[in-house]
Formats: sequence, C-alpha cells, structure tokens
Amino acid sequence: MTEDDAEVISWIISESNKDVAEQFGINIENNPKHPSFCNKDWVLADFQRGEEYFMYEKDSVGLGCVAFESPRLGVAYLNRLSVLPMYRQSGIGEALVKHIIQYSETKNIQRVSIGIIAEHTKLKNWYLKLGFIEGEIKTFPHLPFDVQYMSYKV
Repeated sequence: MTEDDAEVISWIISESNKDVAEQFGINIENNPKHPSFCNKDWVLADFQRGEEYFMYEKDSVGLGCVAFESPRLGVAYLNRLSVLPMYRQSGIGEALVKHIIQYSETKNIQRVSIGIIAEHTKLKNWYLKLGFIEGEIKTFPHLPFDVQYMSYKV
C-alpha cells in the first residue's frame, strides 16, 4: 500500500478495533493512541517512519490490513493487524500474519514481535496457534491494560 491508501487503511484499523476498545473499557481519555481511534494522519506518520502496509482485498475491497516495521537489524514488528469484524473467522488474519512472516524472510529478519492486551486471552491463544511464543508482560502507567509481548522465530 502507499500513502494514497492512508484513508482506507485508517478506516479499516479503526473499525476493526472498536469492539476491542469496548470489550476492554478503552476510550479516548484513557488510551488516545488505541487503534480504534486511528486516523489518516497516524497512518501517514507510520509511512514516514518507514512502516509498510499490506492489505487483504477481495473484489478490490479492503477487508483487512497489517503493517510491517523493522526497527533494528533482524527484528520486525507486526503492527496494526486488523480485520473488519464481519470478515473475521475466515482466514484473513492468518493470511496477513503469514504474509508478514514470509516477507520477513526476504528481509533477513530472525524474529517477528507483537504486543497485545495481556488479558485478551482469545487473541493470545490465536497467536499461539500460529506459532508465536509468549514473552514478558509489561505494565505501562499511561495504558489501562498490561501488554503481553509475543514473538515468532523466522
């Protein structure tokens, strides 16, 4: 994807994360950087930082997206994995994760890392099923939840 796609990317991210925000009591006051509040400017800033976005499309309509960032040699972050709620449970998220893992191989990445809401057991179990392993759990004073780090050895 390119910067020209920032509007549709931000819409998919925002819409795909609203139910998570509701489930975990996240709002603009307690976590203004939560993906449910994503906007075009966030995505444009991601592109400026060198983040790359990939979209899952069907009949030229975006149903999900994911971002790839490599902040240092050998390590990549799988960011903003988002699938519109009505298209979940259909393999789109798994296809996007597998794409990032395959893409990572072409970039000489040894480890793909993610951070999720630690209490989001369903999501954690889904990532475990895909081959990710659990890492540390961190508490951040500016977040209303703990963060569980997970990684995948490429």
